[in-house]
Amino acid sequence: MSVSYIVSGFAVGLLVGLTGVGGGSLMTPLLTLLFGVSPTVAVGTDLAFASATKVAGTFAHRYRGNVHWNIVRQLCIGALPAAVLTTLTLKYFGGLDKEVGQIIRYSIAGSVMLTVIALMFRTRLQNWMSAHPNRQIHGTKLVTATIVSGAILGTLVTISSIGAGAIGATILVLLYPRLSPAEIAGTDIAYAVPLTAIAALGHWWLGSINWELLAMLLLGSVPGITLGSLVSKAIPEKVLRVLLASVLTTVAVKLVF
Repeated sequence: MSVSYIVSGFAVGLLVGLTGVGGGSLMTPLLTLLFGVSPTVAVGTDLAFASATKVAGTFAHRYRGNVHWNIVRQLCIGALPAAVLTTLTLKYFGGLDKEVGQIIRYSIAGSVMLTVIALMFRTRLQNWMSAHPNRQIHGTKLVTATIVSGAILGTLVTISSIGAGAIGATILVLLYPRLSPAEIAGTDIAYAVPLTAIAALGHWWLGSINWELLAMLLLGSVPGITLGSLVSKAIPEKVLRVLLASVLTTVAVKLVF
């Protein structure tokens, strides 16, 4: 079982490094469906996994000059307070109750489908925005939209551990269409580091992190995301995107039914 965890961590880490997406979207359903981990523990463990994994990805993308730190800062202004408030809400309603666990399971499924939509239409959205520069926002409106987007992502990620990748990347495409795919991936991974760290601390407070499982996942994921980040510009993104979307659709259906 330990080998399975390590291999799973490496595979997910590699996808995250290559595309900036797929961490929570794959790892949380994987833990729930394949390894039988409860939804609440899967979310908490995955958030701790993501915070550590994305640190390695951030260093790799920073080395390649793919991170826009001003955008990272604005996203965090909205995302971090939202993560704290969502954690307090989960505590109030009983983060470990069976009923809440079922709600989280459905939240995971819904977030996975949002991720699929984001993956499949991201390029079209980027092309449309580039072709219609008059529809793009600038200045104060752009800053406000970035902060609000961060708050939405902070809530979604804390509840389901999903959204920081594909959904966050899609939002970056809409708001900043001139960024290259590698810059979107790098910026997306960088802002997710403090967000997933805050959310993971909240779930640690709720008691929903399996530390032994986390260690096995990280053993595989850190080299995986580092490798993926370093070669992200050399792999055709379209092939990975279609494959990932197909897997995620299957996962979402199984989570609901």
